[in-house]
Amino acid sequence: MAPLAPRSGDAIFANVERVNAELFTLTYGAMVRQLLTDLEEVEEVNKQLDQMGYNIGIRLIDEFLAKSNVSRCVDFKESADVIAKVGFKMFLGITATVTNWDADGTSCSLILEDNPLVDFVELPDTCQGLYYCNVLSGVIRGALEMVSMKTEVTWVRDMLRGDDAYELRVKLLKQVPEEYPYKDDE
Repeated sequence: MAPLAPRSGDAIFANVERVNAELFTLTYGAMVRQLLTDLEEVEEVNKQLDQMGYNIGIRLIDEFLAKSNVSRCVDFKESADVIAKVGFKMFLGITATVTNWDADGTSCSLILEDNPLVDFVELPDTCQGLYYCNVLSGVIRGALEMVSMKTEVTWVRDMLRGDDAYELRVKLLKQVPEEYPYKDDE
């Protein structure tokens, strides 16, 4: 039997079970609001959202690999492109543009054309330091770590903070060699 060809983000999105977008957006908003109430400090909320995203990412990569039929990416550039075109489409129904590569090919920006997490959202003045969608940076970091890429993911621009776009900066810190749980006897 021939191996399955990789599926595009649109093809996967068409076949994935979905939750109502408004329900998802409002539930996420309620969770962020509860974190703000419980933790009180905006910086602590940012850390908690990132950690929650990281925990989601380390599990989400399994579903992504199982449903997308994407083969192993050869380098960080290919990984960034797959995240932007297939990953975001598969799980959020949006695509991103990969741009602003550094000379080494170890750092790039993901520009989101749309962000379903921010529908119905306005940040009050007391939350100006909040990265409302910080869960996304954690998801990317967690998923890439599971495929042997240690990364740093930060928000550069956020429309909720008055910027003209949503931009995530993804920086490859190191390629982690794969470790096998046991050694073969020779």
